Amino acid sequence: MGFGYMGQVLWVDLSTGKMTVEKVPAEVYRRYLSGVGLGAYFLYDRIPADADPLGPENILGFLSGILTASGSLFTGRWMVVGKSPLTGTWGDANCGGDFSPAIKRCGYDGIFFKGISPRPVYLCIAKGKAELRDAGELWGLDTIESE
Repeated sequence: MGFGYMGQVLWVDLSTGKMTVEKVPAEVYRRYLSGVGLGAYFLYDRIPADADPLGPENILGFLSGILTASGSLFTGRWMVVGKSPLTGTWGDANCGGDFSPAIKRCGYDGIFFKGISPRPVYLCIAKGKAELRDAGELWGLDTIESE
């Protein structure tokens, strides 16, 4: 880690279950920082212009901000980015809480999902290992029951 970033992102292909760690060049951070900038860098490069926002070619990214875990006040926000089903163009949102520092504790600046899983799954990252786990028992539950 250096200068507020971890230097890598995790790619999760839900169609195949394959996960890939991609090193991000320092120049990308200098130009786009992290968070929504890093998300824009990857999504504009990798989502085909005619991709269906609800289809397997879209990418959904979860990213921490560059100042997350730096000790700066009010900097623990995380961003979610993707091609919006509402507009068919860029979509993003952000939120506070514990998720942004958790992304960095896992060793990443962002986690990107593509593809469509044949069954309900969730991503678990523990002890430096990322794996997709069966989420069948959670399927159909509401938020409170799932938590």
